This record gives sequence, structure tokens and C-alpha cells, in this order.
Amino acid sequence: MTQNKLLSEGNFFEDFQLGQTLIHGVPRTITEGDASLYLALTGSRYPLYCARTVASNVGFEKVPLDNLLVFHIAFGKTVNDISLNAVANLGYAEAAFKIPCYAGDTLSVTSKVIGLKENSNGKTGVVYVHSSAANQHGELVISWKRWVMVHKKQRDSNSDASENYLPELKQQVEFHQQQLPSTINFSGWKEHYSDSQAKFDDLDIGDVLFHRDGITINDSDHSLATRLYQNNARVHFDQAMMDSSPHGKRLVYGGHIISICRALSYNGLGNGIWLSAINGGTHCNPSFAGDTIYCQSEILDKQPIEGRNDLGLVRIRMIGIKNNTPDKIETLYSTDNSRTRYHADVVLDLDYTVMMII
Repeated sequence: MTQNKLLSEGNFFEDFQLGQTLIHGVPRTITEGDASLYLALTGSRYPLYCARTVASNVGFEKVPLDNLLVFHIAFGKTVNDISLNAVANLGYAEAAFKIPCYAGDTLSVTSKVIGLKENSNGKTGVVYVHSSAANQHGELVISWKRWVMVHKKQRDSNSDASENYLPELKQQVEFHQQQLPSTINFSGWKEHYSDSQAKFDDLDIGDVLFHRDGITINDSDHSLATRLYQNNARVHFDQAMMDSSPHGKRLVYGGHIISICRALSYNGLGNGIWLSAINGGTHCNPSFAGDTIYCQSEILDKQPIEGRNDLGLVRIRMIGIKNNTPDKIETLYSTDNSRTRYHADVVLDLDYTVMMII
């Protein structure tokens, strides 16, 4: 039988070129059903995404979509072109949520290759991309940068070293760049909306919060979540392929870990109502079905928003841990010569900013 030559193998490291623009396929209209399924798969309790009365009370035209759901769906569009042949998604930077997204909006996604670095093993390389998602009106909804380790098609072959280029990545999305529409006002927020939890003024820089609960990842949960985002990376679905991998089992999509940790962080940070930026992030170790995820947060910085008396900005370092809790781990992470090393049970290190009720 002749192999189907029209079937794409996806891009390998050698297929990427610096400055290359990728227009990703399959635009996606997000529905209320998608939003409901996201709540079911993550257990998120942030009231703005659950109650029409709450959303309308603060000025939204209808219930907005959780920005992490929007991010995961936009991310999923990029997989077929960027990370179908990935070893691992390594990190994120400069993810900025520009405008609210609602059920009925359609996202289209493009990416530009901003960096390439061949690994010394001759088998893989790291690809850096800047991706952006726009709605049906051409308005920018979200943009982000990420880097992913990708297999080479010709193992042990030498690529053009002149193509190697590491982009400059900012440490954070500046506070002044993070704004909600002026029509949105949280001054009428009611305490019971978010279980009367801590507000902006109750938090101090350096505070550390362990969020108490754990969530065990079921096989069905992470598989269904990843399908919801139309993320077709084989490492999440193809057990026959993963049988011969060092892990011997399918990996949980790192975005699912982010959403679980964000859902867990409601205990203590429930008034961190609007995710406005992901400053940077690392998937430190793999997660698998059966793992139980716990979460700890550290308050890195906080700042009032000029001209607003309803919301302030809080920068948070969120640590996801599997099958363990921080009180039982002597050192979660350590930094030496600008390189951070993590305990084997740390699966996520995410630096993000929220707008929090004052």
C-alpha cells in the first residue's frame, strides 16, 4: 500500500526558520457548553465565570470566559504546526490578556518564530514562538511567547548554526500595560460572591499561602480537557507510542495543571478575580494520571491601578506540587547561577498577575 503523501507529519526542528509566520488552522467559536465543561473539569469557583448576575453587576455585557480557557483553546490551535513533534513544552513568557472574550466569539491564531537553538545532543532543538489570537472582529484577545523542545527529523544531523538565535524575553508584563475596559467597575462587589475572602489590602508582599485542597487527576479528566482545547499533541493521547518512552505512559497537558492550580488557589485568593497576565512559567516535572496536585502561592508584588478604587494588581508565584505538600518538602526550588532547580515533586512554577478586589 502506498503511503498517503498528503498526510502531514508536523514540523520538525529543521522545518522552522527565524522570522517565519505560521497561520494556524481551524478557527474556533467558543460556546457556553465549552465554558461549562471547563468548570466541570477543573472545579474552578471564581464567581465572575459562574454567575450572570455577578458579571452584569460589575459591567460585563454577559458572563465572560475564563481567561485560562481562552488561553488553552488558543494554545491548542498552535500545536499542529509547532509542537506536534515536541519532546516537551518548556515555558511561557509575556502572556497578556487584552480584552474580555465571550461565548460566541471566534478565535483565529497566528505565530511567528522568534528564536531557534539546536541542542548539543543533535536530536532535538528549542523553538521560540510569539503567538497571538484575535476574535472575529480582528481585535487582539491574547498574545504570548513560549518555547518548546522539538525532535529533529534527521537525528544527529547538523543544522545551520547561523540560524541559532535566543530571543530577549521580558521578566514580566508591566503593570501599566494591564487594564480592563473602563466600563467594568467592581465597586459594587458583594462579600459573599467570593466567600468573603482576603482582598487586596489584606495581602502583603512575601505572604505564602498553601491552598489546602488537592485534586487527583483522573485519566478521563485530563484526556477530555486536552480534547476540549483541540490540542492534538500525541504525548497526551497515544499510549502505544508512549509505551516505548522513558516514562512509559501519557503525559498530562501542562495547561491542565495550570488550571487545576488556579482552581485550587481560590482558597485564599478568591478575590483575584481577573487573570490579566502570565509573566513567565515552567513545567518543572511531568505529571501523569493518578497524581494528586496541591498548590502554594507567594505574593511577589502588588500595586494599585491608577484611576481605580475597585481593583489592584497582585503578582503571584504559583507552585504546583504532585503527591506531596510543601510542609513535607525542605526545599521546593533553589536558584544557582540564574538556573532554577526544582524538587522532583514540583510540576509547575507560574508567575502571573491578577486584578484583585480592593
